[in-house]
Amino acid sequence: MSDMHDVIDMEKLNNVKRKALPTIKKVGVIIGTLLVVVVSWFLFTFNVNEIDQAVVVRFGEVQKIVISEKTTEVVEQIEQHSRLSGVKIVEGKGLQFKIPFIDTVETYSDRLLTYDTRPRQVTTLDKKRVELDNYAQWRITNPALFRVTMHTEVNANTRLDDMIYSNLNSEIGRTSMTQLISDIDHVEQMLVNVKERTNNGLEEYGMEVVDIRIRQTDLPEQNLENIFNRMRTERERIANRYLSEGEEEAQKIRSDADRQARIIEAEAYETAEILRGQGDAEATKIYAEVYNQDPEFYEFFRSLQAYRATLDEDTTIVIPADSYFAQFLFGNDMFRVQD
Repeated sequence: MSDMHDVIDMEKLNNVKRKALPTIKKVGVIIGTLLVVVVSWFLFTFNVNEIDQAVVVRFGEVQKIVISEKTTEVVEQIEQHSRLSGVKIVEGKGLQFKIPFIDTVETYSDRLLTYDTRPRQVTTLDKKRVELDNYAQWRITNPALFRVTMHTEVNANTRLDDMIYSNLNSEIGRTSMTQLISDIDHVEQMLVNVKERTNNGLEEYGMEVVDIRIRQTDLPEQNLENIFNRMRTERERIANRYLSEGEEEAQKIRSDADRQARIIEAEAYETAEILRGQGDAEATKIYAEVYNQDPEFYEFFRSLQAYRATLDEDTTIVIPADSYFAQFLFGNDMFRVQD
């Protein structure tokens, strides 16, 4: 009985396997199909982000580029370059197609890139050496041309370093130290000139400099003390000149003030003399009028004034008793004015 029961169970199990086998095969086919689709998707397509631009290379030759905008400049550069003849230009980012195992996709940044370098010494027009720290913002304008000439951003930065330094050094050689440090407008124009001359040389590399800036301008350490001493001497010379000019101007002001004071004093003295003369004339007139009205009283009054001006308790005078001066002292009437 036990053996018969085992045989029945095995038959049931085989029946279940036979029924489940088609279902398993279907699932396997679906999974295999999905795998083929996914693999094919990755093999036959590629995606270009908005911040990138792409170059499709086949057997080492550029076949296609994917950029944001198909400009006339890019078209002309590709048509004129011997190694880029027939390159397809695709405008717009997103999903793109390629031939698997044959096409290779290389991406380059479509954003602004920063070129930076260590401070270096340059010589100004007045033979002064300064350490210049500058940087630049640049971008790749033609990835196909960039790929066949520069290939990498490291090489591009090396080329930028040579060209910007050469052009900047040339411009600074026509600029004085004072202009480089204090004349902002001149420095701005100088950097514009450097950018234009650099871009003229970068057209063949599919690159463009957007902006060039000077981060810092310093004096070499070995020159600082001598320059500071010269600056101190120059400032002292200017200060002494200002002091001398100030003293000279102060002397002029004092001389002019003294002259004006003398003129004022002279005018005041003249005015006082005129007033004094007018007063004396008026007094004489009054005296004359008084004298005409009462000569005896006038003689008496004038004598009293003379006594007041001449005599005091310590004064001793010796005069004849009948003198004119003593007529009112001793009551002498012989000199009195008769009507």
